[in-house]
Amino acid sequence: MSSDKKRDLFGPFKVAFNGVVHTFRTQRHMRFHLYVVLVVMLLGIFVNLGLREMLVLLFTISLVVIAEMFNSAIEATVDLVSPNYSPLAKFAKDIAAGAVLITTIIALVVGGLLILGENRWETIKINLSTDGLGTSIPVRMIAGGFLCFIIVVIGKGLGKRGQVLKGGLVSGHAAFGFFFATSVMFMTDKFLVSAIALLLAAIIAQSRYEAKIHSIYEVSLGAGVGVVMGLLMFGLAPK
Repeated sequence: MSSDKKRDLFGPFKVAFNGVVHTFRTQRHMRFHLYVVLVVMLLGIFVNLGLREMLVLLFTISLVVIAEMFNSAIEATVDLVSPNYSPLAKFAKDIAAGAVLITTIIALVVGGLLILGENRWETIKINLSTDGLGTSIPVRMIAGGFLCFIIVVIGKGLGKRGQVLKGGLVSGHAAFGFFFATSVMFMTDKFLVSAIALLLAAIIAQSRYEAKIHSIYEVSLGAGVGVVMGLLMFGLAPK
């Protein structure tokens, strides 16, 4: 086989590898998600996940990384074709960022259920069905979620930019993410599960900042709302 054919054989792999390296070097959110992949996989090993659970977790998280790479490619293409502001260009970028958000949320749900474990999930389901109506976990979750929504809407109204469902003074995604993470902390006695819940909430908040939908201040406000509401519903409310 000639040297030209060898170069043709390995050329596509080299180009693909260069694309991964370039994305890692230039995209801060890509580096963040790769670090999260490493941390989550290590935590999965520490909580003794089986081979199938680890494969499912790895596959799900890899979807987030792939979506991030497509998002970066779309943003670069849009900037090349339309260097000036265009509503259609913004729409294309928003769709790409939305795809990343959806894959991130799916990864959070899958990772949370896997790390909770089947036994712990059965215990939670029993608690859901046996608690009294006034103090049950579903009632607390619904009430806390509703109050989070009200506070987020009020916060967005007080701000000078953004809309009810996008942008604004308080990040709704961060608020709900940290509310559920704080709730999980009170529903489990495992430190690793609580740490993973907080990490997943941080990923949601980080995705809103990286998509330039919220500033760090707005994301922090949303996270604070979620944590406070979780404390009120599960830490201070009567059992």
